[in-house]
Amino acid sequence: MAHRDLLPPLNPARAFEATGRLLSITKAADELCVTPAAVSRQVRALEQFLGTALFVRARGGLELTPAGARYLSDLMPLFATLRAATLAVTGRNTASNTLRIRSPATFAVRWLIPRLAGFHQQHKHIDVQVTTSFLPLDFQREDIDAGIQLGDGQWPGMRTLQLMRNELVPVAAPSLRLRFKKQLASQTLLHSMARSDDWMLWLRAAGVRDVNPAQGMKYETSLLAYQAAIEGHGVAIAQKALIEKELADHTLVAPLSPTLDRGGYTYYFAWPSGKPPSAALRAFHDWLAGMVEA
Repeated sequence: MAHRDLLPPLNPARAFEATGRLLSITKAADELCVTPAAVSRQVRALEQFLGTALFVRARGGLELTPAGARYLSDLMPLFATLRAATLAVTGRNTASNTLRIRSPATFAVRWLIPRLAGFHQQHKHIDVQVTTSFLPLDFQREDIDAGIQLGDGQWPGMRTLQLMRNELVPVAAPSLRLRFKKQLASQTLLHSMARSDDWMLWLRAAGVRDVNPAQGMKYETSLLAYQAAIEGHGVAIAQKALIEKELADHTLVAPLSPTLDRGGYTYYFAWPSGKPPSAALRAFHDWLAGMVEA
Protein backbone atom coordinates (compact mmCIF):
# COMPACT_ATOMS: atom_id res chain seq x y z
CA MET A 1 0.00 0.00 0.00
CA ALA A 2 1.36 3.43 -0.94
CA HIS A 3 1.45 5.99 1.86
CA ARG A 4 1.83 9.09 -0.32
CA ASP A 5 -0.12 12.08 1.07
CA LEU A 6 -1.15 10.05 4.14
CA LEU A 7 -0.58 11.12 7.73
CA PRO A 8 1.07 8.56 10.02
CA PRO A 9 -1.11 6.92 12.68
CA LEU A 10 -1.09 9.27 15.67
CA ASN A 11 -0.61 6.80 18.55
CA PRO A 12 2.38 5.04 16.95
CA ALA A 13 3.90 8.43 16.07
CA ARG A 14 3.40 9.59 19.65
CA ALA A 15 5.02 6.41 20.99
CA PHE A 16 7.98 6.85 18.66
CA GLU A 17 8.43 10.53 19.58
CA ALA A 18 8.51 9.71 23.30
CA THR A 19 10.81 6.71 22.81
CA GLY A 20 13.18 8.63 20.55
CA ARG A 21 13.29 11.64 22.86
CA LEU A 22 13.97 9.49 25.93
CA LEU A 23 15.83 6.67 24.11
CA SER A 24 14.00 4.21 26.32
CA ILE A 25 10.85 2.16 25.80
CA THR A 26 10.37 1.88 29.56
CA LYS A 27 10.61 5.64 30.14
CA ALA A 28 8.32 6.30 27.19
CA ALA A 29 5.80 3.87 28.65
CA ASP A 30 5.93 5.68 32.00
CA GLU A 31 5.40 9.03 30.30
CA LEU A 32 2.50 7.76 28.19
CA CYS A 33 0.96 5.71 31.06
CA VAL A 34 0.96 2.46 29.06
CA THR A 35 2.99 -0.75 29.21
CA PRO A 36 6.40 -1.13 27.56
CA ALA A 37 4.91 -3.88 25.40
CA ALA A 38 2.30 -1.43 24.11
CA VAL A 39 4.99 1.11 23.22
CA SER A 40 7.00 -1.57 21.41
CA ARG A 41 3.94 -2.57 19.40
CA GLN A 42 3.22 1.03 18.46
CA VAL A 43 6.80 1.66 17.35
CA ARG A 44 6.79 -1.52 15.25
CA ALA A 45 3.49 -0.43 13.70
CA LEU A 46 5.01 2.92 12.71
CA GLU A 47 8.10 1.20 11.27
CA GLN A 48 5.80 -1.02 9.19
CA PHE A 49 3.83 2.01 8.03
CA LEU A 50 7.00 3.86 7.02
CA GLY A 51 8.74 0.79 5.64
CA THR A 52 11.97 1.47 7.51
CA ALA A 53 13.63 0.78 10.86
CA LEU A 54 13.66 3.68 13.32
CA PHE A 55 15.74 2.13 16.12
CA VAL A 56 18.53 -0.36 16.56
CA ARG A 57 19.42 -2.08 19.82
CA ALA A 58 22.93 -1.28 20.97
CA ARG A 59 24.99 -1.86 24.06
CA GLY A 60 23.30 0.03 26.87
CA GLY A 61 19.96 0.63 25.15
CA LEU A 62 18.36 2.00 22.02
CA GLU A 63 19.89 4.10 19.26
CA LEU A 64 18.11 5.92 16.48
CA THR A 65 18.81 4.84 12.92
CA PRO A 66 19.65 7.67 10.51
CA ALA A 67 16.06 7.55 9.22
CA GLY A 68 14.78 7.57 12.81
CA ALA A 69 16.94 10.58 13.70
CA ARG A 70 15.65 12.55 10.72
CA TYR A 71 12.04 11.62 11.46
CA LEU A 72 12.37 12.49 15.15
CA SER A 73 13.84 15.92 14.37
CA ASP A 74 10.72 16.65 12.30
CA LEU A 75 8.19 15.20 14.75
CA MET A 76 9.46 16.83 17.95
CA PRO A 77 8.45 20.41 17.08
CA LEU A 78 5.07 19.17 15.83
CA PHE A 79 4.28 17.40 19.10
CA ALA A 80 5.58 20.34 21.13
CA THR A 81 3.22 22.63 19.21
CA LEU A 82 0.35 20.18 19.71
CA ARG A 83 0.99 20.06 23.46
CA ALA A 84 1.13 23.85 23.69
CA ALA A 85 -2.08 24.23 21.68
CA THR A 86 -3.87 21.71 23.89
CA LEU A 87 -2.71 23.46 27.07
CA ALA A 88 -3.91 26.79 25.68
CA VAL A 89 -7.36 25.41 24.91
CA THR A 90 -7.78 23.49 28.17
CA GLY A 91 -6.39 26.34 30.26
CA ARG A 92 -4.13 24.04 32.26
CA ASN A 93 -1.34 25.93 33.95
CA THR A 94 1.80 23.81 33.89
CA ALA A 95 4.18 26.62 33.00
CA SER A 96 6.23 26.29 36.17
CA ASN A 97 7.05 22.66 35.33
CA THR A 98 7.39 23.04 31.56
CA LEU A 99 10.65 24.05 29.91
CA ARG A 100 10.51 25.04 26.25
CA ILE A 101 13.89 24.69 24.52
CA ARG A 102 14.75 25.43 20.89
CA SER A 103 17.80 23.90 19.23
CA PRO A 104 19.30 23.33 15.79
CA ALA A 105 18.01 19.96 14.58
CA THR A 106 21.40 18.26 14.26
CA PHE A 107 22.51 19.32 17.73
CA ALA A 108 19.16 18.23 19.20
CA VAL A 109 19.27 14.77 17.64
CA ARG A 110 22.98 14.03 18.04
CA TRP A 111 23.91 15.72 21.32
CA LEU A 112 20.91 16.80 23.36
CA ILE A 113 18.39 13.99 22.95
CA PRO A 114 20.79 11.15 23.83
CA ARG A 115 21.49 12.96 27.12
CA LEU A 116 17.96 14.09 27.99
CA ALA A 117 17.03 10.78 29.57
CA GLY A 118 19.55 11.59 32.32
CA PHE A 119 17.80 14.89 33.04
CA HIS A 120 14.40 13.19 33.17
CA GLN A 121 15.73 10.66 35.65
CA GLN A 122 16.77 13.46 38.00
CA HIS A 123 13.80 15.78 37.39
CA LYS A 124 10.72 13.69 36.62
CA HIS A 125 8.42 16.63 37.41
CA ILE A 126 9.86 18.87 34.64
CA ASP A 127 8.47 18.49 31.13
CA VAL A 128 11.12 19.46 28.56
CA GLN A 129 9.66 20.42 25.18
CA VAL A 130 12.23 20.60 22.37
CA THR A 131 11.61 22.33 19.05
CA THR A 132 14.14 22.71 16.24
CA SER A 133 15.26 25.51 13.93
CA PHE A 134 18.57 26.94 12.75
CA LEU A 135 17.23 30.52 12.86
CA PRO A 136 18.69 32.92 15.47
CA LEU A 137 17.06 32.86 18.90
CA ASP A 138 14.58 35.65 19.58
CA PHE A 139 13.18 35.59 23.10
CA GLN A 140 11.04 38.68 22.41
CA ARG A 141 9.01 36.95 19.71
CA GLU A 142 9.27 33.24 20.51
CA ASP A 143 7.43 31.37 23.23
CA ILE A 144 10.53 29.61 24.51
CA ASP A 145 12.41 29.67 27.82
CA ALA A 146 15.90 29.01 26.48
CA GLY A 147 17.68 27.75 23.43
CA ILE A 148 20.85 26.39 21.89
CA GLN A 149 22.63 28.45 19.28
CA LEU A 150 25.82 28.32 17.23
CA GLY A 151 28.00 31.41 17.40
CA ASP A 152 30.41 33.32 19.60
CA GLY A 153 28.09 33.44 22.61
CA GLN A 154 28.13 37.25 22.73
CA TRP A 155 24.48 38.04 22.12
CA PRO A 156 22.70 41.10 23.57
CA GLY A 157 20.05 40.31 26.15
CA MET A 158 21.24 36.74 26.68
CA ARG A 159 23.30 34.81 29.17
CA THR A 160 25.15 31.79 27.82
CA LEU A 161 26.85 28.52 28.74
CA GLN A 162 29.34 26.95 26.31
CA LEU A 163 28.44 23.32 25.61
CA MET A 164 31.16 21.73 23.46
CA ARG A 165 34.27 22.24 21.37
CA ASN A 166 33.54 22.98 17.73
CA GLU A 167 36.18 20.97 15.87
CA LEU A 168 35.76 20.62 12.11
CA VAL A 169 36.93 17.53 10.22
CA PRO A 170 36.18 16.14 6.75
CA VAL A 171 34.39 12.78 7.01
CA ALA A 172 33.45 10.14 4.48
CA ALA A 173 32.29 6.56 4.21
CA PRO A 174 35.18 4.05 4.34
CA SER A 175 34.21 2.91 0.83
CA LEU A 176 35.48 6.20 -0.64
CA ARG A 177 39.03 5.30 0.49
CA LEU A 178 39.81 8.91 1.36
CA ARG A 179 43.48 9.16 2.29
CA PHE A 180 44.98 12.36 0.89
CA LYS A 181 43.84 15.98 0.69
CA LYS A 182 44.46 16.03 -3.05
CA GLN A 183 41.61 13.52 -3.47
CA LEU A 184 39.12 16.22 -2.45
CA ALA A 185 39.44 17.78 -5.92
CA SER A 186 37.63 14.76 -7.40
CA GLN A 187 35.08 14.32 -4.61
CA THR A 188 31.64 15.84 -4.08
CA LEU A 189 31.69 18.19 -1.09
CA LEU A 190 28.64 17.92 1.16
CA HIS A 191 27.53 21.17 2.82
CA SER A 192 25.10 22.16 5.56
CA MET A 193 23.27 25.37 4.64
CA ALA A 194 23.22 26.23 8.36
CA ARG A 195 27.06 26.25 8.35
CA SER A 196 27.87 27.37 4.82
CA ASP A 197 31.44 28.59 5.53
CA ASP A 198 32.83 25.44 7.16
CA TRP A 199 34.40 23.95 4.03
CA MET A 200 36.04 27.27 3.12
CA LEU A 201 37.48 27.62 6.62
CA TRP A 202 38.83 24.06 6.72
CA LEU A 203 40.34 24.16 3.21
CA ARG A 204 42.09 27.43 4.06
CA ALA A 205 43.47 25.99 7.32
CA ALA A 206 44.61 22.84 5.46
CA GLY A 207 46.37 24.86 2.76
CA VAL A 208 44.24 23.34 -0.01
CA ARG A 209 43.86 25.83 -2.86
CA ASP A 210 42.79 23.70 -5.83
CA VAL A 211 39.32 22.83 -4.44
CA ASN A 212 36.31 25.11 -4.88
CA PRO A 213 34.81 25.39 -1.36
CA ALA A 214 31.37 26.24 -2.76
CA GLN A 215 30.99 23.24 -5.06
CA GLY A 216 29.04 20.12 -4.20
CA MET A 217 25.69 19.23 -2.65
CA LYS A 218 23.94 21.49 -0.13
CA TYR A 219 21.57 20.24 2.58
CA GLU A 220 19.29 22.10 4.97
CA THR A 221 20.93 20.58 8.05
CA SER A 222 24.17 18.84 8.97
CA LEU A 223 22.04 15.83 9.90
CA LEU A 224 21.23 15.33 6.22
CA ALA A 225 24.80 16.02 5.09
CA TYR A 226 26.13 13.40 7.53
CA GLN A 227 23.62 10.86 6.24
CA ALA A 228 24.66 11.57 2.67
CA ALA A 229 28.28 10.97 3.70
CA ILE A 230 27.36 7.69 5.41
CA GLU A 231 25.71 6.55 2.18
CA GLY A 232 28.87 7.34 0.19
CA HIS A 233 27.62 10.38 -1.73
CA GLY A 234 30.64 12.54 -0.93
CA VAL A 235 32.73 14.13 1.80
CA ALA A 236 31.03 16.16 4.56
CA ILE A 237 32.62 18.75 6.80
CA ALA A 238 31.57 17.63 10.27
CA GLN A 239 31.56 18.91 13.82
CA LYS A 240 33.55 16.15 15.47
CA ALA A 241 31.58 16.10 18.73
CA LEU A 242 28.38 15.30 16.82
CA ILE A 243 29.71 12.25 14.96
CA GLU A 244 31.55 10.44 17.75
CA LYS A 245 29.39 7.33 17.39
CA GLU A 246 29.97 7.08 13.62
CA LEU A 247 33.72 7.51 14.05
CA ALA A 248 33.78 4.87 16.79
CA ASP A 249 31.91 2.26 14.75
CA HIS A 250 33.70 3.26 11.49
CA THR A 251 30.49 4.20 9.70
CA LEU A 252 32.43 7.38 8.94
CA VAL A 253 36.17 7.97 8.88
CA ALA A 254 38.13 11.21 9.31
CA PRO A 255 41.58 10.50 7.83
CA LEU A 256 42.51 14.05 6.79
CA SER A 257 44.26 16.63 8.93
CA PRO A 258 44.15 19.18 10.38
CA THR A 259 41.28 19.24 12.85
CA LEU A 260 40.14 22.86 12.86
CA ASP A 261 39.12 24.09 16.32
CA ARG A 262 36.80 27.10 15.99
CA GLY A 263 37.58 28.13 19.57
CA GLY A 264 34.83 30.27 21.08
CA TYR A 265 32.64 29.86 17.99
CA THR A 266 30.56 26.88 19.04
CA TYR A 267 27.21 25.82 20.54
CA TYR A 268 25.91 27.69 23.57
CA PHE A 269 22.92 27.24 25.84
CA ALA A 270 21.31 30.68 26.00
CA TRP A 271 18.53 32.22 28.09
CA PRO A 272 17.16 35.76 28.57
CA SER A 273 19.17 37.97 30.89
CA GLY A 274 16.34 40.37 31.60
CA LYS A 275 14.26 38.21 33.92
CA PRO A 276 14.95 35.72 36.72
CA PRO A 277 15.14 32.11 35.49
CA SER A 278 12.42 29.71 36.59
CA ALA A 279 13.20 26.77 38.86
CA ALA A 280 12.92 24.47 35.84
CA LEU A 281 15.37 26.57 33.84
CA ARG A 282 17.85 26.69 36.74
CA ALA A 283 17.65 22.91 37.09
CA PHE A 284 18.27 22.41 33.36
CA HIS A 285 21.17 24.88 33.35
CA ASP A 286 22.81 23.19 36.34
CA TRP A 287 22.40 19.77 34.73
CA LEU A 288 24.02 21.00 31.49
CA ALA A 289 26.83 22.70 33.42
CA GLY A 290 27.52 19.46 35.26
CA MET A 291 27.86 17.55 31.98
CA VAL A 292 30.11 20.20 30.44
CA GLU A 293 32.42 20.15 33.46
CA ALA A 294 32.56 16.33 33.61
